[in-house]
Parts: sequence; C-alpha cells; structure tokens
Amino acid sequence: MKVKIINKSSHPLPQYATEASAGLDLRANIENDIILKPLERALIKTGLFIELPVGYEAQVRPRSGLAYKHGITVLNTPGTVDADYRGEIGVILVNLSNEPFTITNGERIAQLVIAKHEQAEWIEVSELSDTSRGAGGFGSTGKK
Repeated sequence: MKVKIINKSSHPLPQYATEASAGLDLRANIENDIILKPLERALIKTGLFIELPVGYEAQVRPRSGLAYKHGITVLNTPGTVDADYRGEIGVILVNLSNEPFTITNGERIAQLVIAKHEQAEWIEVSELSDTSRGAGGFGSTGKK
C-alpha cells in the first residue's frame, strides 16, 4: 500500500526498523527541548502530514523502550489519524515517572501503525443473543 506524505521536518521519513516491524518510528520536530515533569503532558509535533486511503487509519502508539525505561507513554493510546485528516501528526506524550524527562528534536517519541478498518452499520434490536459469558466483564474470565 502506498501513502502520500509531506515531510516538513528536518528528519528522514518514518521507517520500519526491521523487515517484520508493524510500526514506523515518529520523531519529535521541535525547535527547543521540552522538559516533561512528572504527570505532565505535552503535544509534540512531528512535521508529518499524510493522506491515507479510505478504509485505513494510522494508530499512534507508545514506544516500549520509552515506556519501560522512562515512564513516557502516549496519553490517548492508540491515537487515531483518520483517512480524511490532513493536519500535522502530533503525539500527546505524558510522563508517568517520578523524574523529569527531556524531549529533544529528532528523538523517536512514538510509533505509527497503519491499519485497515471497517465502519459499522447499527441494527437496532430489542435483545441480543445469549452467550456463556453473558454480561460478565472486567476480570470475569480471569483469576478469581
């Protein structure tokens, strides 16, 4: 699949790290370092604009290394970039650690996964079919 992209950053286009990678690394496109204090959040711009085909979305997801080593994650994970959105891709990062974290220009801050999706058509009914699970949720199938 081919996706149109405009790159207004000074960084290379997002790339897959390996042949089997699902996500492309997104880089911060900022003029000055941003210091995220504990529990603080910030919208980090990437300088990237994309045109996805209808029926696809781009999911903005955390980078596992930043999450594990520094407690930095994407606040609305996964963030969704719709096929009809033409604005700059931004990443809402949050610092869940007890230490300040500095974001620098060009730093890999998130990953982007391109995924096919469907649009649902609602069929309003008065009842749903029975299942063995029923209305059980929030841990109902796990350890008791």
